[in-house]
Amino acid sequence: MKLIVGLGNPGIEYQFTPHNAGFLAVDRIAEDCGVAVTNRRGRALTARVRLAGQDVLLAKPETFMNLSGLSVAALVRELEIENVSEDVIVLYDELALPLGTIRIRRDGRPNGHNGVKSVSGALGTEEWLRIRIGVGKPALADGREIKAGGKDYLLSPMRKQELAVLDEVLDRVEDAVEMVLTQGVSAAMNEFNRRPTDPEKDSDEPKEK
Repeated sequence: MKLIVGLGNPGIEYQFTPHNAGFLAVDRIAEDCGVAVTNRRGRALTARVRLAGQDVLLAKPETFMNLSGLSVAALVRELEIENVSEDVIVLYDELALPLGTIRIRRDGRPNGHNGVKSVSGALGTEEWLRIRIGVGKPALADGREIKAGGKDYLLSPMRKQELAVLDEVLDRVEDAVEMVLTQGVSAAMNEFNRRPTDPEKDSDEPKEK
């Protein structure tokens, strides 16, 4: 069985904040599969679905973002997943990427993301598949980047216009997950790791600091 985990914070006050993009992505997949993520197991809300011809457990940790790894590790043990790098996909927000973009990686450093740090620490490896959902401010017309306000920005409700952009992105995240399951991570990276203005695929090398 594949484990697909969205990172976020439980509680209605966090539901539509940038930091909960992972939760929202899991909810979108569940909705399209006709289920709700409401079963409790492994310190998470979960739902079992059939996605792209495979048995999948969707999960939203209830441990809060900074302790996400406790839930992920518990689910890995419960499902008896032996190959974490192949059978676990984590969806989460990425401040270093502009809103409207996603990036697929086989591994990587936390880059200041405490949820990612927790998952890698609990699993004892950085080699797990992740789909990073951009929530950063898009660059200005002259190319200058707008630095978002860190924690305050990540935990503040998104504006209506921003939610409209994210809504479209969540569909692409679901498509990316399905392609990973059916064609493999390399094919998915080639398809989805593209800059909107660049026909060439984006490199898998980390560029943010």
